[in-house]
Amino acid sequence: MDSPAAKPPAPLLIHGLTRDELARVCREAGAQPYRARQVWDWLYRKRVSEWDAMTNLPPALRAALSGRCLLRPAEALRVEGRPGHTRKILAGLADGEQVEEVLIPAARRRTVCVSSQVGCRFRCAFCASGQAGFRRNLEAGEMVGQALLAARLLEAAPTHVVFMGVGEPLDNYDAVLRAVRILNDADGLAVGARRITISTCGLVPGIARLAGEGLQVELSVSLHAPTDALRAELMPVNRRYPLAVLLEACRDYTARTGRIVTFEYTLIRGCNDAREHARALAALLKGLACRVNLIPLSPVAEFGYAASDAAAARLFTETLSRAGINATLRISRGASLDAACGQLRARSRSQPLPGGPRR
Repeated sequence: MDSPAAKPPAPLLIHGLTRDELARVCREAGAQPYRARQVWDWLYRKRVSEWDAMTNLPPALRAALSGRCLLRPAEALRVEGRPGHTRKILAGLADGEQVEEVLIPAARRRTVCVSSQVGCRFRCAFCASGQAGFRRNLEAGEMVGQALLAARLLEAAPTHVVFMGVGEPLDNYDAVLRAVRILNDADGLAVGARRITISTCGLVPGIARLAGEGLQVELSVSLHAPTDALRAELMPVNRRYPLAVLLEACRDYTARTGRIVTFEYTLIRGCNDAREHARALAALLKGLACRVNLIPLSPVAEFGYAASDAAAARLFTETLSRAGINATLRISRGASLDAACGQLRARSRSQPLPGGPRR
């Protein structure tokens, strides 16, 4: 009896390949080494999305690459917002899954907030990303692909990339670090390491691992409460990695890297925004090389609280500052598009595109 035919190999996401890996793929296609440099230039300097646009490549090489590699790992299914302002992209992936990303332009920077997973395992109470559960990790090429979608809309490479979209980046550690290295490549998009931020809800093993990578990326830790009881209520991950364990990992991170840690703190009215919360937070962070970003809660349908009022937010900020903590009250951007902190979602092909009636 004939044996079953072997399945053809799954296509490679070409944007998930390092330069050395791309050189190997080109070599296997019978091309000279310099062809890989040309392909890399088409991918990241010219940012083309069609094989036929790579006009200085021989047709045979283009055909070989198109048969082996996927050139469009993410498609812009919908773009909301006006040019020059915060914009949200619904990015469609090859398997039909969808994630959201955000472009945040400013005077001298072009920031793109990318997703790292379809859904999230960690279910923070105030965050929309995990409300539909976890479906899969993104590949590195899908994350780089989001940055390229942004670059095409901006008509320029992003200056900053923040892994703060859908998902927990340190739960998809290897793919996120691969994406970081590709984004950081000086001959590619050339996003400086210090302009790349990796956010985490507090996965201590990932923080420890990141400290040993030799990368100068920014680490952002979602804190949101100054006590274990309240943080565990808002962020179930705290039951696995309570504050003492998390902050010890952050101290070790700053000691090993020489970098400060940014703590994100969402201000929730009547929940974590009282003066005693600010004083407890100041005591918790005393002596740690850090800064605190205070962000008024962005509305999420599944979370019934509201943002702190302006007076409470100012008092909280001032209390931290008087205690010697570097604290900044941030203006939330993109809330009108459901694109602010905590509002991004994973979607599936069966879900309607956003933009219908809002509550």
